[in-house]
Formats: sequence, C-alpha cells, structure tokens
Amino acid sequence: NLSFLTSLRLNDCGLFGKFPARIFELQDLETLDFSSNQLTGPIPSCLGNLSRLAYIDLFENSLHGTVEILKLENVTHLQLGGNKLEVLTESRTMNATLPKFRVLGLSSCNIKEFPQFLRHEQNLLWLDLSRNNLSGQVPKWMLNISTETLEYLDLSVNSLTGFGQPSPVVLPWVNLQVLRLYLNMLQGPLPIPQPSILYYTIFDNKVTGEISPLICNLSALQFLGLSNNKLSGMLPQCLGDFSDDLRVLSIQNNSFHGVLPQAYTNTSNLRVFDVSLNQLQGQLPRKLANCLMLESLILSKNEFHDVFPFWLGTLPKLKLLSMHHNGFYGVIGKQKRNLHFPELRILDLSHNNFRGEFPSEYIFSGNPMRGITLGQPTYMRTNSSLPVGGASQPYLYDFSITVTNKGVDRYYSKIQEDFGVVDISSNKFEGKIPEFIGNLKGLRLLNVSNNILTGSIPSFLANLTLLESLDLSQNKLSGEIPQQLTQLTFLASFNVSHNNLTGPIPYRGQLTTFDVTSYEGNPGLCGDVLPKKCGDPNASQLPPSTKEENDSGFGFELNWKFALAGFGSGLVVGVVLADVAISRSREWFLEIVGRIRLIIMKRRKSRGPRHSIY
Repeated sequence: NLSFLTSLRLNDCGLFGKFPARIFELQDLETLDFSSNQLTGPIPSCLGNLSRLAYIDLFENSLHGTVEILKLENVTHLQLGGNKLEVLTESRTMNATLPKFRVLGLSSCNIKEFPQFLRHEQNLLWLDLSRNNLSGQVPKWMLNISTETLEYLDLSVNSLTGFGQPSPVVLPWVNLQVLRLYLNMLQGPLPIPQPSILYYTIFDNKVTGEISPLICNLSALQFLGLSNNKLSGMLPQCLGDFSDDLRVLSIQNNSFHGVLPQAYTNTSNLRVFDVSLNQLQGQLPRKLANCLMLESLILSKNEFHDVFPFWLGTLPKLKLLSMHHNGFYGVIGKQKRNLHFPELRILDLSHNNFRGEFPSEYIFSGNPMRGITLGQPTYMRTNSSLPVGGASQPYLYDFSITVTNKGVDRYYSKIQEDFGVVDISSNKFEGKIPEFIGNLKGLRLLNVSNNILTGSIPSFLANLTLLESLDLSQNKLSGEIPQQLTQLTFLASFNVSHNNLTGPIPYRGQLTTFDVTSYEGNPGLCGDVLPKKCGDPNASQLPPSTKEENDSGFGFELNWKFALAGFGSGLVVGVVLADVAISRSREWFLEIVGRIRLIIMKRRKSRGPRHSIY
C-alpha cells in the first residue's frame, strides 16, 4: 500500500518463502534490495515492468528459473549471483535497447559464453562472471570493454585458459582495483594489471615462467595471491618495498628459488606472509622484525638454512609460525631480552635440525594459550575495506595451514582463534618434556615425536583438556603411561610407539579406542590391544629358553627343540614337556624336570649311548 515508496532495502533479514510478486505494484520503486535472504521460487516476469527501477540486488538467495536481463532496460545495478538462476543474455528482438549497466553481478548463473551484449558496455564499474561454465580463451573484445571505468572484475572458478595475447600480458583496465582469476586453467605468463590494482588473486591455475619486472609498478597492492601455480625464478626484490600497503603475500606451491626480499619498513602493514612449498634458500631477512602487524608467517618446505629466528618474538601480533621441512639448526637459546611471542598459537618446527632442550617457557611465556576459553567460534583472518564500485567493500583473507598427523597432511582452510598447535617432531631435541607445556591449556595438537626425549611421560599433560592429538612416539621415554591421561576426553589420535615404556596400558577413556600401532615398539608394555597381556608375560611369545643344571653336572636345556626331540625318544616325554610349557608353578616345573631326567637316564641305559636324545 506504500504507493510512493522509492527505495526498499530488506537485505540480510532472514526472509524466506516465495518472491513477493505484489512488490511490482509499487510503480515508483527505484531501489530493491533483497540480498542475503532465503527467498525461493522464480523471479516474476513483471520485474521489467517497473520503468523507474534502476537498482536490483537479489544476491545470495535460493531463487531459480529464467531471467531475461536485457528486458531490464533502465536497470544500471543488477546483482543476481549466488542463486540457481539461468540468465538469458541474448535479446529476442532486433532493436532492443540495451541496458547501460554500471554494476553487473552474474555469478553462478549457468553462463557458458561471454555475453555478446558486453561488447557495448563502456561504463561498467563492476563485472562478476565467476562460478559459471566459461572456458577457453577470454575473447579479445573483452579487453576493449569499459577500459576507463572498470574497477572490479571477477572471472574466478571457471575453465578459462588465457587472455589471447602475446606475453607478457598487460591488462588494459586503467582503474581496475580488484581482479579475481583464481581456480581457472590459465596458462602462460602471469597477467599484469595496471598500477591501480589493490587486490589480485590468481591462485590455482597453471601460470608459468618468471614474474615480470612490471609487477614492480603495482606499488599500491594490498592482497597478492599467486599460490598453486608453476611460477619459477627469483622473487622480485620490489615485493619487500610494497610492505607499507601489502597485507597478504601468498606465493606458496610454486618453484621460486633464491632469497626472500630483504626490505621491510617499520611502517609495514604485512599481515600474512606465505612462501611455503618453494625452493627458497639462505637466511631469513632480519628486517621482517619491522613488520609489527604480521600475524601469519609460513616458511615450510623450502631450503632455508638459519638459526631459530628468536628476533621474531618481538612481533606483538604473530599468531602462526610454520617452519617445518627446512634446514633450520642449532640450539634455541633463552634470550636476555623480552622476546616471548605474546600471541603465538601455532608453532611448527618439525623436520629441521634443532637440538638441545626445547625452551617452551621462553617461547610461550605470557601466551594466550595458557588461559584460553571456548566461546562462539571466531577465525584467524585479516581484512581490509576497499573503495570499489562506488562503495566501500570488505575483503577478508582467512588464515590456513597444513598440519601433519601420523604421516598424513591435514589442511585447515580456516583456523579458529583458540586453535593451539605445537609440533617440534623430527629434530634432535633432548631432555625431558618441558613442564611448562602443561600450562598451555589451549593446545589441540602436540607432536614431539622422533626426537631424543628422555624421562617419563609427565602426568601434567592431563591438564591439556582440549588436546585432540598427542604424539610422543620414537623417543627414549620410559616408565608407565600415566593414568591421568585417561582424562583427555577429546583425544582422537594418540601415539607412544617406539619408546621404552613399561607396565599396563590404562584401560579407561579414550586410551581404550586406539589400536596396537599406538603402542608398538615398547616391549615392556602390556594390555588388551597388545599381543602381550598384562599378568601373562608368556602370552605374546613362545616359551623362553630355560636352563637348569642338576647336582650331578648334567646339563639340561628345555626348549621347543628339545620338546620335539622328546617325541623321538617316546610319547611320554613329549606329553610331559607339553605340560611343562603351560605350567606356571616353579616347584611343579622342577619336579617334572626331575622325572624327565629319570626317564631319559633309564632309556639311555636300556638302549645305549648312541640313542641319546642329543
């Protein structure tokens, strides 16, 4: 009944049900925003009858059916993505007036080819064709549309192979600020946007070759994602100069070699630095300590050769430090200065050459893992607000990490803020398991396997009540498994194999759910999951060799070879020896041995020495 209504915005309101057709009785309506709701059904065909309607946002609903967008002659802002719609992009009439779009969002609209009407769009600010069925080369005519106005272009999650240009590809949009090309099949050299670019992601493609020096012109970059490609060569040193504005640099899983960029200023805004799975070498640049905003540093699976970077302990926001599978070495000494990694939650030093004692108190003193509390899950991420398409838009980047458990890599695409990990496995750490670790109550994964740790398994590990994975295998630990570990109710993975542990496996709680592989390689352990049962030391093996010598000097060796030989001397001897094998009474055993001795001596007298059982 609000017949003079011109703007209706009900985005993100939890609305559900079919699209309300009576909305189209509001003839003065200019703005309609039902985005981020749960509306279902088709969009009524009378949508194009509202002559003044210029702004339509139906993003992220569950709408389906067919939409002829060229009928929306007066619409300049159209967002239909995140639905189950099929968009018709060709006009049925020859003389149709084409809309003059400024914002056009057609993600997930089952589009198989670049819409031909885009040839005539010269005023686009925002174009989103992601998550469709586009394949092959981007048409050359696409490089001529809206070259002076386009600020946002998203072609991600398609099957595109290239831009149809000779290398190096320099993209033409002079005001482009956001470019998303990830999850395609792009080949050839890395496309280089114009210096206006702020956000550039092209991960998960097949881009090859070295990074063009032209990337040094992109000094305003805030997000750069090049991971999971086939790029090679050395990293341009200018990437270090970008750190004033650059927030995320992710180049993992390529073939870069050489050293890291060396220049990072004390006004750096770098938050995420991921160079894992490359062939980078040398020492870490000490100027990384200038990056006071750094939260995630991932250096794993390279060829770095350096001592532990204790100087990173000054970084007030560092939450994630992963250095596994490198050539880091030496003793991690305690520092005189206050370098205590105040926010560190995830530390992975595995598969290096560290030695000496692990100084957990030095690294985690005052750490939030000591008093972490569970609440509504929040995730480690960084964000930025970019002025794109005429409005300020939030851009999020979720932290991610790969953690190895029992030789299996598990990838976490999102990491909760209260997720704690310490992995120091496959080094040469020695001494006892540090008592301070018992204070890190936020730990979910603890892996100290394949070191030279000694002493007993400490009962204070039971304080880690959130622990989901505990790996103490392949050390020199001794003593019994503490009963207190049965209190770890979240434990899903447990491994104490290949130590010198003794006694019974505690048969309560989660420890009863693990198989023999969690305990093997400890000859002194016994339990229901092991061949050796507690209270029956002979159950897991053949009867041991036992030597008895009588007062006459007659040597008598009782073993299975002798038992079989007994059958050669008479059935009675074999039967008696079988009784001996299962006997648990020493007195009975000695009495039977005496009887056997008499039987043998009688047989020797009656048959002669050549018939001896020997």
